[in-house]
Amino acid sequence: MTLSEIAAGVEVTAEQRDRGVATVDDTETELADRLAEYADDLPCTADDAATVVETYADGASVGVAGSAAGVAPMTAAKALHRLGVQGLSPLSPRQREIVRDWLAADLPRSEALALCGESEAEFALAAYVETHDPVPGAAEAAERALADAGPGEDPLDDAMSSVDELL
Repeated sequence: MTLSEIAAGVEVTAEQRDRGVATVDDTETELADRLAEYADDLPCTADDAATVVETYADGASVGVAGSAAGVAPMTAAKALHRLGVQGLSPLSPRQREIVRDWLAADLPRSEALALCGESEAEFALAAYVETHDPVPGAAEAAERALADAGPGEDPLDDAMSSVDELL
């Protein structure tokens, strides 16, 4: 059976209407309002989390972002983690393995803390990061604010080679 034989009985009986491109844009809504539905999953209020994200996106440190929102730096770091910001664990990959071993009850806490060699606060933040995933909807809401700021200009950009230079 050829293609022309298959298509022989096919005919158009209705026309499709062009309705344009469907768009959903909630960027006009304030970040705090978008985060409000996820407030129970955040370590602070939606307003505080929005302030932390906006201040952090403007290039401030986690501590400064927390101060701007009136929350402790640890709470600001937890909020940023829950909102999808990567790289907030103060520990190295090997130290994070030690924290995971402690969480799995393979190591006592005192031994894990000694092996990590970090402060109690850093260990606690790393444990929080290991036990709490980013909240998907909240991370998407904060993503726009974080992306709009974009990374600043890298001062070492001229010193780094690109893949094109290798070819």
